[in-house]
Amino acid sequence: MSIPVESFFLNPTAAGTLQQQIRQMVAEGVLAGRYRPGDRMPSSRGLAQHLGISRITVTLAYTELVSSDYLVARGRSGYFVSDTAPRQPEFPPRRSGTDCAVDYAALTGSRFSGQERLAKPEDWSSYRYPFIYGQADVSLFDHRNWRLCALRALGKRDFEALTSDYYERDDPLLIEYILRHILPRRGIIAAPDEVLLTLGAQNALWLTAQLMLNPERRAVLENPCYPGLRAVVRQTGCAMASVDVDQDGLPPEALPAADVVFTTASHHCPTNATMPLERRRALLEAASARNFTIVEDDYEFEMSFLKAVSPSLKSLDREGRVIYVGSFSKSLFPGLRLGYIVAPAPFIREARALRATVLRHPPGHIQRTAAYFLSLGHYDALINRTRAAYKRRRILMDEAIREQGLTIAGQGGFGGSSLWMRAPDPVDTEDLALRLQARGVLIEPGRLFFDPAAASRRHYRLAFSSIPNPRIPEGIALIARAIAETGLTQA
Repeated sequence: MSIPVESFFLNPTAAGTLQQQIRQMVAEGVLAGRYRPGDRMPSSRGLAQHLGISRITVTLAYTELVSSDYLVARGRSGYFVSDTAPRQPEFPPRRSGTDCAVDYAALTGSRFSGQERLAKPEDWSSYRYPFIYGQADVSLFDHRNWRLCALRALGKRDFEALTSDYYERDDPLLIEYILRHILPRRGIIAAPDEVLLTLGAQNALWLTAQLMLNPERRAVLENPCYPGLRAVVRQTGCAMASVDVDQDGLPPEALPAADVVFTTASHHCPTNATMPLERRRALLEAASARNFTIVEDDYEFEMSFLKAVSPSLKSLDREGRVIYVGSFSKSLFPGLRLGYIVAPAPFIREARALRATVLRHPPGHIQRTAAYFLSLGHYDALINRTRAAYKRRRILMDEAIREQGLTIAGQGGFGGSSLWMRAPDPVDTEDLALRLQARGVLIEPGRLFFDPAAASRRHYRLAFSSIPNPRIPEGIALIARAIAETGLTQA
């Protein structure tokens, strides 16, 4: 049977090259059973004329399909569906979940899906004024060199690193670079058995909380704080307490009895406050005197462009009381999901064993690609480029906010990629966010950052990592206008 040329068409919005689209159409037709073994494909000339493309494009696509055993070439007779082409199972598929007799909502208690999370539209990048945190700017990222590093990591020389199961281990090249170049920037000297790679900072915080917290222990969190951390700690069933931060971050003298204290000392989330050196020492002294452990989330230290970054809390630790969490998600791109824990070897040994029960290790190809990107100097070049861009955007943000009379609640003096804002009373920033979204402006309401027992609805966060410079003044003006529409004036 000959496959009619009319069954092929190109989708102008489809991803991939024309050659890839032809390959996909044929492969899907074979797997779906529409094209059967022995069926004759349209000639390369005929299909090219039908699609209005070059004949060589069709020929190259057919050649790829032959190498994958979807097609077979038979001399001058043309191309045919291979007798040994991949096939779907013969039994008919059945939709999963049909007539389900189990009440899974009751069975699971909706313990995890029921928790509130910071949300943003999936199509956030289509909004004209996306003041949302943690998103990468495609214009700043070094796509070319990342791609070259990824291709190098796919080479035969790195085949074992790509395909092997590391079991509980990590890529030694990436660990070596972190030990020699990343950690010393924070004043930290560590050994290989004191570092564990994770799937981002969130995974690192989860591993740490699972190891150190249980219903008999108590954790202290900053207020406000990263909402994802509160969810992680709550899952352990431990007792929780919150301590309000001030302009210098977490005040040690206000800490209640605790087993574990979580802090973002170098760049508080979300107020951007930096804990002074004297207060860091006081916190460590309190940990020693009262016998608690500190988890330091150093999530954005690379983005210090106004002043030099302060030494990490971990670098001042002389008793092994600080568990240090770092991440490449903010400095490279959030989809990378690559972070690390630095802690005494006995803790890392337990964290490694726990990680192995859940996900073994982060993907080997991602680890090796990152190792090359860092070691070849591309990472530092990207950091310098990003700092310069963020500094320009921060200046524009400050000018526009001052011009529009908005109130900054916390901006920090070292840099970062966001500002913590306060709206006049009684503006509800969740309502404000909904009204602004309809006008193409995305902001982050602040309620979820606070302890639920005393949450504020007046605060909101404005990030500038992924908004073009010319749109910053326009977006800030829209925010000010929406606030003014409530009939209130700034205090």
